[in-house]
Amino acid sequence: MTREEALDLFRSDDLIGIGMAADAVRRKWHPEGVVTYIIDRNINYTNFCTEYCSFCAFYRPMGHAEGYILPNEVIYQKIQETIDLGGTGVLMQGGLHPDLKIEWYEDLFRGIKQRFSIHLHCLSAPEVTNIAEVSGLSLRDTIARLRDAGLDSIPGGGAEILDDAVRHRIARLKCKTQEWTDVHRTAHQLGMRTTATMMFGCGETFEQRMNHLDLVRNLQEETGGFTAFIPWPFQRENTSLGRFVKEEATAVEYLQMLAISRIYLENIEHIQSSWVTPGLKTCQLGLRFGGNDVGSIMIEENVVSAAGTHNRASEEELRRLIREAGFTPKQRDTLYRTYFLN
Repeated sequence: MTREEALDLFRSDDLIGIGMAADAVRRKWHPEGVVTYIIDRNINYTNFCTEYCSFCAFYRPMGHAEGYILPNEVIYQKIQETIDLGGTGVLMQGGLHPDLKIEWYEDLFRGIKQRFSIHLHCLSAPEVTNIAEVSGLSLRDTIARLRDAGLDSIPGGGAEILDDAVRHRIARLKCKTQEWTDVHRTAHQLGMRTTATMMFGCGETFEQRMNHLDLVRNLQEETGGFTAFIPWPFQRENTSLGRFVKEEATAVEYLQMLAISRIYLENIEHIQSSWVTPGLKTCQLGLRFGGNDVGSIMIEENVVSAAGTHNRASEEELRRLIREAGFTPKQRDTLYRTYFLN
């Protein structure tokens, strides 16, 4: 599909036709009719942050009374709870802390790996660039050292919209588009897999969304390192950006975005239909709009909930949701492997 053809789909009101086209692409990739999910936990190790993004209600400025850095022992306890619940991984992210140098992360990751057999899917691109900067290291050396300490893969967080005009408006202190791209390209070159994400509905144009999709598709063509693409809508409650973005993306807009992602990113195997922000029913519909995965039961989550989202789901609920949509549910790990699971 060309960029102009994708733009035509954004302008189209034929939601069902777009969904059917996305479903056809999904069937090519996943003819067996399986939809996957993961049991993992989001651990937000600090909420101190120097970036002050207008869409975030989670961060606290340096020195704030509500700010925290989790002690390693607390993180270990959370990981043990995750394993006890059948979890296979943790997604660990936090604010951009100017005093946490690479040695802090190396000590944490090594301590985790010495104690647990669990996949570490951690640190967004802005966090990685911040670690490199405050540690006086190159990006490549930073990622290689984190990998050697136990980091297994990198999530796509911090992407928002990969267009610098949008980024300047909603998160002007955060890493630029090129820096986000450099983190993921470097990780792929070092043998690590990553995911790509998009937070849409923050006042961007269709052309700016396409800039994001183009960048992801081209990088995947170059490296093949993305396991999945996960789009979700901006949540405005409790955020400063919410004063300017008066209406959140509707379920129809979400399904359209999901379907166009599936059609356009034909070189990425997995597209996740999210339930955390759109809700369980919309997530279920998304499985007929190109999605083949419903993400995590999310034992713990603190960032989007701070922005007013309070959807919750158990493993049983996600499996029922998948079955009722006509698919076979299977638990996966972070790298989408299901061969050793139910």
